[in-house]
Amino acid sequence: MTTFAAGPLLLGVRHHGPGSARAVRAALEAATPEVVLIEGPPEADALIPLAAEKDMRPPVALLAHVVDEPGRSAFWPLAEFSPEWVAIRWALEHGVPARFIDLPATHTLAWGNEEEKGEEEAGASDDADVRIDPLAVLAETAGHDDPERWWEDVVEHRGGAGIGADPFAPFTALEEAMGALREVYGVGGHDRDLVREAYMRLQLRAAQREFGDEVAVVCGAWHVPALRQKPSVAADRALLKGLPKAKADMTWVPWTHRRLSRVSGYGAGIDSPGWYGHLFAAPDRPVERWMTKVARLLRDEDRMVSSAHVIEAVRLADTLAAMRGRPLPGLTETTDAVRAVMCEGSDVPLGLVHDRLVVGDVLGEVPQSAPAVPLQRDLARAQKRLRLKPEPMERELELDLRGETDAGRSRLLHRLRLLGVAWGEPTASRGSTGTFRETWRLRWEPELSVRVAEAGVWGTTVLSAATGKAEADAVAAHALADVTALAERCLLAELPDALPVVMRVLADRAALDADVGHLAQALPALVRSLRYGDVRGTDTHALTDVAVGLAERIFVGLPPACAAIDAEAAEHMRRHVDAVHGAVGLLGEPGTAASGGIRERWHSVLRVLAGRDTVPGVIRGRAVRLLLDDGELGQDEAARLMGLVLSPGTEPGDAAAWIEGFVGGGSGGGMLLVHDERLLGLVDAWLTGVPTEAFTDVLPLLRRTFSAYEAGVRRTLGELVRRGPGARGSAEAAASGIPGFAPDLDPGRADAVLPVLSLLLGLGEAYDDDFAGVAR
Repeated sequence: MTTFAAGPLLLGVRHHGPGSARAVRAALEAATPEVVLIEGPPEADALIPLAAEKDMRPPVALLAHVVDEPGRSAFWPLAEFSPEWVAIRWALEHGVPARFIDLPATHTLAWGNEEEKGEEEAGASDDADVRIDPLAVLAETAGHDDPERWWEDVVEHRGGAGIGADPFAPFTALEEAMGALREVYGVGGHDRDLVREAYMRLQLRAAQREFGDEVAVVCGAWHVPALRQKPSVAADRALLKGLPKAKADMTWVPWTHRRLSRVSGYGAGIDSPGWYGHLFAAPDRPVERWMTKVARLLRDEDRMVSSAHVIEAVRLADTLAAMRGRPLPGLTETTDAVRAVMCEGSDVPLGLVHDRLVVGDVLGEVPQSAPAVPLQRDLARAQKRLRLKPEPMERELELDLRGETDAGRSRLLHRLRLLGVAWGEPTASRGSTGTFRETWRLRWEPELSVRVAEAGVWGTTVLSAATGKAEADAVAAHALADVTALAERCLLAELPDALPVVMRVLADRAALDADVGHLAQALPALVRSLRYGDVRGTDTHALTDVAVGLAERIFVGLPPACAAIDAEAAEHMRRHVDAVHGAVGLLGEPGTAASGGIRERWHSVLRVLAGRDTVPGVIRGRAVRLLLDDGELGQDEAARLMGLVLSPGTEPGDAAAWIEGFVGGGSGGGMLLVHDERLLGLVDAWLTGVPTEAFTDVLPLLRRTFSAYEAGVRRTLGELVRRGPGARGSAEAAASGIPGFAPDLDPGRADAVLPVLSLLLGLGEAYDDDFAGVAR
């Protein structure tokens, strides 16, 4: 049965609607047109044959980007259940020409840029320009408050061709409905649609001249009444006159179900791409098959779901559909049934079902023959060589940099991050703190294809592009810390050609920057870079020289910079002192190029900070604590200094700040107080002697200090304070059950750990008296 007597066959569809897709396939099978015209950019006509290749798996998208500005881009996504994709596949399978007839991307991209400028200049748009959702209007007219559910009832659940046995009936009904809506709402606020529809009419006329009326058009249902109109050719061309242009390239890129969803911000998105994909692919019994998928997912998550649960869920969904007057259970009914039967009323596992199945993480594939920028091809080769496949689901990747493959993966991921292609994000390693281990959180998003295209301006390979980007970033950087962070990233990414440029800029910036805070921010990243260079076998002598020079300048400038500053600035400077201390500890390790004397000079600086009354208490306290931790200060001397600070002659606020610096900031100060009774007694005696009028001022600072301790540490401190000083080694302390407190070492208890310690060190059960003595 054909239907070309009244002119071309206009098949109005809902984008990404499986019911529309089935109806399109049925209509094309019945009409067998000579050519299929599809809503989409005509520059992609040459890419249509790629849809027939075996390596092409939807969801995919047509990507158009401006040649000189890859960041200006546009996507035309297609899923397996998209009517446009079904039309393309039908045409290829039947040897029928397929063409795109929407406004060319060269205008769309340029026009989008012009509109952005116009909006910035004009401000808010006219309130009369109201954009409507035609499906929402039709649903409301039919008495439904949910357009998605209404569309499911009238199209998606009607099966086969949609309405009745006539494959063209659903399109006739939709055309009439859209015609009525356009009479009421006009263009509905879509001003660009007038221009697009004029171009589509011109393309339709051209196809009719070539093939006669045996032309099928697959487009959004909203446009069908406009394509049925027959204004003059001159009128249509007048609408297209003067459109802006931009040189554009096009290709196919992988897409995901998640990026088809409305939550992703995609304008023509749907709420449930995974559900729609299931409806389109299921040959029969879609509800039963869906419940089976849900049960399999929940079982994989260690939830107890049996066959009986599946049967009961199907029955409940059918019952709900009947009670609600729906032809088949929809997503609402299946979700309600899954929640009640398989999730026991909990929305927590239901959220997993929604994320994994209703939306889904399906990632499409495109063949290697698809056009791509050289950088994209080099990235694909690297991904294949390193067995690092892009996946839409988030996953963690543990890397051991001592292995060649994992080291290559690390280099690739760091180079991509430098290029702005955030495929992976570094995260803390759970198994090891060594520099030879890295942990990454990977997730490939379709937009990363745009980022790769943008990065193509820096080079044709990942290595050359990352090198060029690093050199440009170094020259453009203003802050010293930015340059040191860039040096760190260059070492992580192993960019030997970029590092000399970065180091030259770093040396220049460091020589000109006299701000101690800036220098202190820059040093830690620089020292970390030295450690990364060690594990990767990189020559870091130039980096070491700059790091030592920075450290020396910090040593000279830090004491004056810490004098006579307010509380907020003192807290910032305390963090700088901590950072420099950690960096010096790494920089001055034995065997390093900078080890000679640098730690001794830093300890001298800390002694100066600890002894100057003009330095805020939080910095003086921290300096004392760092010297104590490094063994440069005895506990007797630390107790003496604390006693001086907590004497009645010191302002309570300054004393509280000193305590914050000494035992606060997450530096293990709680355990220090637990194990040193003298220090705890000093703090306790000072605190109980603070005058009432000053107590309310120091209380917030002390609460912040002690609330940072772990619950067990706070509890132990409370017990010690309750018993009072001097009770630690007493019989009462032993009877309290608090372990670890005694006047002398207990050899029996110490020896009890030796078998476990020997096993951890790989010595088996054999250990001698010397080892036991060392352990004690």
